[in-house]
Amino acid sequence: MLSRILSTLALWTVIIGSLWLFGAHGAVALITILSALSLHEYYGMTARMGARPFRWMGVGFSVLITAAPYYLSYFSDEFSNKSELPVALIYDLPTALVVLVLLVSCVRVLGERDATNRVETIAATVLGVLFVPFMMHYLVAILMYAGSDSDNLMLCAWTVAVSKFCDVGALLTGLAIGKHKMCPTISPKKTWEGAVGGVLISAGIGAGFAFLASGHLPDSMTPLVAAMIAVPLALTTIVSDLIESVIKRRADTKDTGALIPGIGGAFDLIDSLILTAPVAYFIFQFLE
Repeated sequence: MLSRILSTLALWTVIIGSLWLFGAHGAVALITILSALSLHEYYGMTARMGARPFRWMGVGFSVLITAAPYYLSYFSDEFSNKSELPVALIYDLPTALVVLVLLVSCVRVLGERDATNRVETIAATVLGVLFVPFMMHYLVAILMYAGSDSDNLMLCAWTVAVSKFCDVGALLTGLAIGKHKMCPTISPKKTWEGAVGGVLISAGIGAGFAFLASGHLPDSMTPLVAAMIAVPLALTTIVSDLIESVIKRRADTKDTGALIPGIGGAFDLIDSLILTAPVAYFIFQFLE
């Protein structure tokens, strides 16, 4: 537990420091690096299941999917109105890259895999790209939201805080009063009491964050609205975390890696954000 606490404090220090010094560029770099590392770990787990994904090709595409839309929009002179960028770059480019991963994988398996694992290779390679970097690119999409860079960065930070504090709240509540197992065959330590605690903590963090950063969030995102939005995001966080447990259990591994003491790998770090990021992005479309 001590190593987990120290690692968490160190990670938040790195995150806050990167955002403070480099702003949105630092956020995109962190998302890109963590997505690539997580995908690498995911491919390692699928290899333990018997698949043979095109690991390095997938990791290369992961970098493009998460970073290319932002930096193309930043350096391109073709766009005069930033509000036009989400449709042109956030949707089209990442989706096109996923399709390209599928096409290249289909061509490569014909000469690089035999009949015993061609299907598994395609499935593992494409699903990994779709599940990790494509989902995580929605955090970058939030950074490219129709607003100022500082406001978008704050909206992205709000999303991460709501998601990660759900994990913390669920852990602490579960340790304190958890009795009823939620999914004992998937994640034996998770309890219904912990889940409720995580959702409540998320709502509180969401409301408090919105109150303190009211000048850098959409006007309609009052503390009450923020708390209400935090609830479905927290529920999605719980599901996202359970899905990672499903993958790890199938791969017969406790942690996805040993990158972060007390936490595990990069995939263990971002698991709760994978499904939460796109849900948050689409909810934000209804904010004025």
